[in-house]
Amino acid sequence: MDDPTADEPAGTLSLYQEFLAERDEILRHKWIQSEEAGRDIGFETALVDWCAKHREKWKQDFQSTPRP
Repeated sequence: MDDPTADEPAGTLSLYQEFLAERDEILRHKWIQSEEAGRDIGFETALVDWCAKHREKWKQDFQSTPRP
């Protein structure tokens, strides 16, 4: 099977991987906050809250973690 990322410019895959990892963290945050609130808080609310409270540290940790 062909590699769908074979034609991607250097660095693009890692940016996409970072985007997916960040999105997963926001969705995890949304789930936790929704459980605590007893209702769905929505993606936008979770996004704003996560960025304000967790993004800086998460980004530092993510960028310092070695990738294969």
